[in-house]
Parts: sequence; structure tokens; C-alpha cells
Amino acid sequence: MSRALIIILVVILAGILVPFAIWGERFDAVLSLEGTRAWISQYGEWAGLAGVLLLVADILLPVPSTVVMSALGLMYGWFIGGLLASAGSFLAGATAYGACRWLGRPAALWLAGEDGLKQGEQLFAKRGGWLVALSRWMPVLPEAVSCLAGLVKMNVRTYLVSLACGSIPVGFAFAAIGALGNSQPGMAMGLSAVVPVLLWVGARRWMR
Repeated sequence: MSRALIIILVVILAGILVPFAIWGERFDAVLSLEGTRAWISQYGEWAGLAGVLLLVADILLPVPSTVVMSALGLMYGWFIGGLLASAGSFLAGATAYGACRWLGRPAALWLAGEDGLKQGEQLFAKRGGWLVALSRWMPVLPEAVSCLAGLVKMNVRTYLVSLACGSIPVGFAFAAIGALGNSQPGMAMGLSAVVPVLLWVGARRWMR
């Protein structure tokens, strides 16, 4: 990765990490598993939507997204909770990508320059799908990769398919952790890391 792209990534990560440094402990205290369930439950029949929107808010706020996903699984079971968690993760990625794509070339040029932007475009044209799919189960990186993909205008179809390949396994894995009462977190974590690889391999063949 070129120096210019590293600078962009550092700037994006700084924008994500600063809220964590300021409010992270407070959010973690309020949004424990039981705290998150209580907060979501107050919205009654709209509780599922509240959980999804809380995941989308993770773009700007230090929301513990994996805890929210587990709370959705605890409330709705692994299947419905998994659907809601996957939808929230997908919408968060799509929103970050869309917002940074809207900022467009001027912002990317200001951060990286012409050469850096070209290198970013080449990187995401060749490896973008892998970066997006595999980043979804890691902390902090999902938002950073989505923003970077938007700035370099990664192909929309490729981005959305790879985003789904990463978001769905992660959503269902952490919803299952909540539904099972944390009895098998290792298996769920392993699946959330491995399944996106298998899905993206299949999706690439389908897209050709």
C-alpha cells in the first residue's frame, strides 16, 4: 500500500477512533448486552428497527456493534436476529460507502493526490472485494474500508456484493452468540471469519 493510501487510512481511522476515545467507555457501560436489550426493547414493535439503526449509527458513534448484534439474537432468536443484524451491518457499510463516494474525487485528491488516488483505484479494482468482505468481522476496519472504497469509487455492484458476503455471516454469527447465551462464541467467531471467504469466492464466479 502506498504512502498516500496509508495517509488516507490513518485520517479515516482517526475520525473513527476519536469518538471512541471520548465516549467509548460511556457507550460500553450503557450498551452492555442487557443494557442494549433494555434500550432496544423500549421501542416496542419498532425494537428491531431501532437495533438496525443503532448498528448504522456505528459509522459516527462508538457503538459496540457486536454487542448490539448479540442483543438482537437474544431478543429475536438466531434467525430473525441474524437477519436484523446482517441488515444493520450491510446498511452501515452502504451508508459509509455512499457518503464517501458522494464526497468524491476532490476529497480523495486532497488527501492522496493524483498518484495516490490512482493507486487506490487500482487496489480496490483488484482486491477491493476481498478487503470489504474480510473486514466486516474485524473491529474498526469495516467503516474505514467502506469509506476508502467510496472515496476511490469502487465499482458499486462489486462493493455491495462483497459487503453482503461479509455482513451476513457476521450478523448471523453474533446473533447466534446472543441466542445461545454465549455458549459457543469460538465457533461463531470462526464461522464469521471463514464464511465470507467462501461466499466471496462463489460471488466472484457468479459475477463473471
